[in-house]
Amino acid sequence: MALCGVKRTRFLGPNVYPEAPDGGWGWAVAVAFFMVEAFTYGIIKIFGIFLQDLMEEFGETNIRVSWILSICVFVMNFNGPLSAVLTNRFGFQPVVMIGGLLIASGTIATSFTSSVNQMYITYGLIAGLGYCLTFLPTVTILSQYFTRRRSLVTAVASTGESLSMFALAPAFSALRDRIGWRHTMAVMGCLQSTIIIGGALLRPIIVKPRSTHDTETDGLSSKDLEALSTSENGEGTNLEVCSINNTSHAQNNSHGPDNDLTRGSLITGVSGDQSLKDTDNSSPEEKTLLHKEARKSVENTVAEMRECETEEKKSKDAEKQVMKDGGMKSGDEKPSAKKSKLPDFSILRECSFILYSLFGLLAMLGFFVPPLYIIELSVSRGVERDLATYMLSIMAVADVFGRLSIGWILTRERFRKVKLLVLLVCVIAMTGDLVGFTLAAEFYGLAVCCALYGFFMGTISCSHIPMLAEDDVVGIERMPSAAGVYVFIQSFAGLVGPPLGGVLVDVTQNYGSAFYSCAVGMGLSALFLSLVKRAKEGLLCRRRNSKRPEDAHEREGDSEQQSSE
Repeated sequence: MALCGVKRTRFLGPNVYPEAPDGGWGWAVAVAFFMVEAFTYGIIKIFGIFLQDLMEEFGETNIRVSWILSICVFVMNFNGPLSAVLTNRFGFQPVVMIGGLLIASGTIATSFTSSVNQMYITYGLIAGLGYCLTFLPTVTILSQYFTRRRSLVTAVASTGESLSMFALAPAFSALRDRIGWRHTMAVMGCLQSTIIIGGALLRPIIVKPRSTHDTETDGLSSKDLEALSTSENGEGTNLEVCSINNTSHAQNNSHGPDNDLTRGSLITGVSGDQSLKDTDNSSPEEKTLLHKEARKSVENTVAEMRECETEEKKSKDAEKQVMKDGGMKSGDEKPSAKKSKLPDFSILRECSFILYSLFGLLAMLGFFVPPLYIIELSVSRGVERDLATYMLSIMAVADVFGRLSIGWILTRERFRKVKLLVLLVCVIAMTGDLVGFTLAAEFYGLAVCCALYGFFMGTISCSHIPMLAEDDVVGIERMPSAAGVYVFIQSFAGLVGPPLGGVLVDVTQNYGSAFYSCAVGMGLSALFLSLVKRAKEGLLCRRRNSKRPEDAHEREGDSEQQSSE
């Protein structure tokens, strides 16, 4: 039983920094993100190794089996706002740990299913919800720990997805041939339970400025700060002038007007006493004159003291008024600065965010279809199934190089201002590569297409969500809620993409036709991405007035003062 008044320490509680550390505990968060990437997107992209086994065991078509992955991706992205709400309410750690538990439970339960419809629930709904609760909070908190190194660290940490495809795809394929797909799925679920450990490492970050005074004066306008500094200088002057007054207060506890003469006599000090002593040996006329001079001196001193007290009182009142006005402004800003418990759907009013979301929506069509169908496409082009499995490994190795390359490029000074342009070049290049899949007819051609796809997929997948933190899109302040809305919009493409590819395959009996939908979607996404910065600059849409009401009142007050002058 805990003792009363003793505050319990929270396990791996929040970190307090004066600014984003660009390191520190952020490296532990990066390791956690590596684990999450490996066992979320990495597992999703190697799901294609079970495609043929599921079709043969349950006697289903491509489109029916592809719905498993579609529902999973849809639930993962559709519940992005839910993930943001739960994270704001309960914190990063419990949400990600619960997500890891759902992923492991859903994947293990999938190994016991007896129909594809049951897999829609176990892997599509349960595991998909777990993927949602793990990926988005992890990438969000990682962006908060890093600023200057954000692009590079995110790129390196996201290689977990690539290494998972490279190492686990051949390993699980060999394990499936030895123990069957059901036991392999159970082993996969047990490995995914390590996400729970990664979730425990996600300590929230609290940024507090070094100087408390700077924090208190952040909400003040320039006029208020000038008045505050003037009052402080005036107070310092008054303290010098009124030092005698402070001495008299220390010696006398009563401060009424009847004691002014006593305080004046104290201020006159030794010289006054000496002058009174000298009057004992003087004539009556001299005594009268000396008494008049002493009384006049006391009256002048008392007048100076009262004037000093008045000035000091005025300076203190001015300081209180300035601090009161500053407190009112900071109080008005609290609702906006306070972390909202709900996703910020007002972000949809920004034209730049709408265009960027359309880019993500259409690009999503090409994210999961190629890894799902590349093995069957290779087999249909005459490649042996054992060699076809290594197509995923080629994608994974190239994916690592793509992530590291884009991370290094975006941290260079010359590219920091044109990050959206770099991303646009990658999207256009990937569009051309998707068309190349439909033209390749043998192993080496497909291997080159897989290498190019992996490289550009790595550049896009590790940068399109962190890109929301850039001022050209949304900004770091609104990223948590914006990311939830962004992946929510993406979810519809994740639901449509794999089944659309399956329909094209079933109709044309050609796995290459599934890549046409990917190429069309990626090409259209490049068009919308090219318009984001123009929209942010107000060249495409009318920019909304984001000025606060109090700022407008201040401007009206200034104009009234100028007109009165």
